[in-house]
Amino acid sequence: MKNKNNDKPLTGTALIKETCRRIRVVRSYWDAHNKRACRGERDKALALYESLNETEREKVPQVLRVWLRYRSEKYFGEGRTPPGGGR
Repeated sequence: MKNKNNDKPLTGTALIKETCRRIRVVRSYWDAHNKRACRGERDKALALYESLNETEREKVPQVLRVWLRYRSEKYFGEGRTPPGGGR
C-alpha cells in the first residue's frame, strides 16, 4: 500500500495532476451513469480547479477544462432542478 502524506496541502505540479485526475474520475462516473458519485467527485474537482491560479489552469488540458465547465453549468448549476425533486 502506498504511503500518503495527507498533512501537507498540494501545490504546483502535484496540485495540477490531482485536479486532472479528479476530473477524469468524474468523467468515468458520468460515463457509467453513476450521477451521485459524479456529483460528489465533481465538487472536489471543482474546488481544486478553483484553487489554481491562471497560469496553472492553463496547464490543465483544455478537454478536461471544457468538460468540467460544461457539465458544471448544464447539469449541476444553480438553474438546474435538484435531483429527486419530481418523485
